[in-house]
Amino acid sequence: MNQDELSTQLDALVVAPHPDDAELGMGGAILNMLNSGLKIGILDLTDGEPTPYGSPEIRSRETEAASQVLGIRWRHNLGLANRSLEATLEAREKLAGIFRITRPRWIFAPYWHDAHPDHLAATQLVEAARFWSKLSKTEMPGQPFHPERIYNYYCVHLKMHANPKFVLDISEHWEKKLDSIACYQSQFVKGREHLNPQFLEQIRDEAAYWGKSIGVKYGEPFTSREPLGMSDLGSLI
Repeated sequence: MNQDELSTQLDALVVAPHPDDAELGMGGAILNMLNSGLKIGILDLTDGEPTPYGSPEIRSRETEAASQVLGIRWRHNLGLANRSLEATLEAREKLAGIFRITRPRWIFAPYWHDAHPDHLAATQLVEAARFWSKLSKTEMPGQPFHPERIYNYYCVHLKMHANPKFVLDISEHWEKKLDSIACYQSQFVKGREHLNPQFLEQIRDEAAYWGKSIGVKYGEPFTSREPLGMSDLGSLI
């Protein structure tokens, strides 16, 4: 990746440990924000390989197909190592450079508790890079910048009940979210034929659960380490 390829100012950047995490955790929110006219990007930290039925080439094709379904125009991969993702100084500098170039108001990262070590490392990395991105007297690209807020989405490896700060209504965007997840055949269809219910049905059940919690058909939960402020109550449902 060179700076010219990356230089698009974004309203929000979704940081995903692996290709497919963004779609799983917040595909509906991505569609909601795009529908509102916001510029949204996805940064996959690794290529997600090796997996039993995937390969770097297969995952690249699946990621491109999912991005087309979502309508995402800015998506890149940071090229970090899958299965051994760590919040190293080198990785922090790379990610902070992306923040400085794209200058997103909001960063979305996985929830800070998870059974998958890569997801934990991703969130640690995001939080550290957010701080580094505002530093002066550095060789990082771009100008100092500090994203306003980090929101956290929930990934499938979480082995505890989520306690979100808010749930977003994604009923209007549910089918397209499901279509984007289904692009990852090597991850969610192949080798899972024996499951009952099927994996994609489980994802639907989860979304329906969170939708029911706020009185709509489908929802996605989010949280944040920082307090959320409101200027009025008009947007509450």
